[in-house]
Amino acid sequence: QVTLVESGGGLAQPGGSLRLSCALSEPDSRLYRYAMAWFRQAPGKEREFVAAYRWIGGSPFYAESLKGRVTMSRDDATNTVSLQMNSLQSDDTAVYYCAADGPPVSPESAVRAATSYDYWGQGTRVTVSS
Repeated sequence: QVTLVESGGGLAQPGGSLRLSCALSEPDSRLYRYAMAWFRQAPGKEREFVAAYRWIGGSPFYAESLKGRVTMSRDDATNTVSLQMNSLQSDDTAVYYCAADGPPVSPESAVRAATSYDYWGQGTRVTVSS
């Protein structure tokens, strides 16, 4: 059984920063077996891809609209992934979800598709407002 628990959401001012974290729990504690991603869903909108990090030795993928403002990292030793968000805007207000894919991991071409991910956290709410 895989469990994902997000943390770090909250209220931030425009231009501010937040760091989200996601802890993976599974029987053998092997984060390295999973491709990890962040998605978000704003009120009244579809869930959208934010970032993904397939392998510790690889490079993360980002939504084009968020490049330069978000950085995803993963630490396979502690079974955690993080999402650093800077220069926050009101449009960043959403529930942010951590997701895990695998094993086996879907092809790289599908990294941005929510349907590629097998496990989801409950989400952490981010509100950007002055």
